[in-house]
Amino acid sequence: MLHRVMSSRFGIALSVGLLWLSGCAPSTVDKAEPQALSSSSAEQEAKVKPGKAVSGNSGSSSSLDAYRQGKRPESGPLKEIFFAFDRYELSEPARTVLRENAVWLKSNPSAKIEIEGHCDERGTTEYNIALGAKRAGAARDYLMSLGVAAGRISTTSFGEELAICKESSEECYQQNRRDRFVVGRGGPSS
Repeated sequence: MLHRVMSSRFGIALSVGLLWLSGCAPSTVDKAEPQALSSSSAEQEAKVKPGKAVSGNSGSSSSLDAYRQGKRPESGPLKEIFFAFDRYELSEPARTVLRENAVWLKSNPSAKIEIEGHCDERGTTEYNIALGAKRAGAARDYLMSLGVAAGRISTTSFGEELAICKESSEECYQQNRRDRFVVGRGGPSS
């Protein structure tokens, strides 16, 4: 299954990129192993790839690592932010958390982070991957406006694939509409 996902990488990347630009998504989806849309802030091109492990001595592991181990993702030194349904604009509470996260990042200048964009289960897989990418990008852009260097931030979208709450309820949906901040290798432990 993973080989099939990897071999169709270019087609998926092209499709997701076009969907992201158009804001539209097809209504049917062939679900496979969880996929991620990743983007380095230095590279603005959208790429689809399985989430990478960025855990180390520094606090938190990626949601994909936790999923593969059958565990809930660990929390690290940076707090998550949450979004309204079908939105990627930052709320005032999200901006407050991002300001706190920026303070931590500035006091730990060697730390690099990966921002994971997540969605609830509503919408197609392609649409949710694009929405998760926009959510992660919004957080990245705000952190950069607060003085965090672009080279320290990368983004990944898991869309709806790595839900932390599996019930079909608004309370669960709200928990899944989030950005998670994973501190990468080489960062300080906290």
